[in-house]
Amino acid sequence: MLRDFNLVVSTYRNRKHDCIAELWYFARELGDKQLDASRTGLPALVVARTSLDPEYFASKAREKVLENPWYFRYILKIVPIHVVVESTLEEISGAALALAASRMLPEETYKVEAKIRLSDLSRESVIDAIASQLKNKVDLTNPQKLIVVEVFGEVVGVAVIPPDLVVSMERLRREARRAHAHSLGGEAEESG
Repeated sequence: MLRDFNLVVSTYRNRKHDCIAELWYFARELGDKQLDASRTGLPALVVARTSLDPEYFASKAREKVLENPWYFRYILKIVPIHVVVESTLEEISGAALALAASRMLPEETYKVEAKIRLSDLSRESVIDAIASQLKNKVDLTNPQKLIVVEVFGEVVGVAVIPPDLVVSMERLRREARRAHAHSLGGEAEESG
């Protein structure tokens, strides 16, 4: 598995190769000719390293889906990652707190999202190790920032991002359908 990843990507079961090909194609469209991606050993999960800023990559994928909802056929979700550390509570909380200090304003709310795979770490202990050190308010329903912790055995990807940079293709397709239906409704009112 690629250990210096900056994207976590989910796909359909048994579609990892198609997902990697789609990632590579999209990266080239953005001007990234060095994208590297690999399987994780887990079903439906891929990690990748883009030479572009991972937040930029995710935001461009988001724009692409809103403009063309079926552009991606195999990529289901893209999560940008800022740093990869060893799988210990100290390393994870240290990375998360350093990122929070540089990427969160004191008045911003947050939520810790921890996904633990192939590890004995508990989700609760990871969340507590981070949240117990932060002064910001927690907001579990509508946070201004997400502290993302993606554990893959001995390596962990950590990021502090706005929630809309967790790019879920299905959620964006629903948004695009609603926006399209709304615009059609507005046109009907104008012509009536």
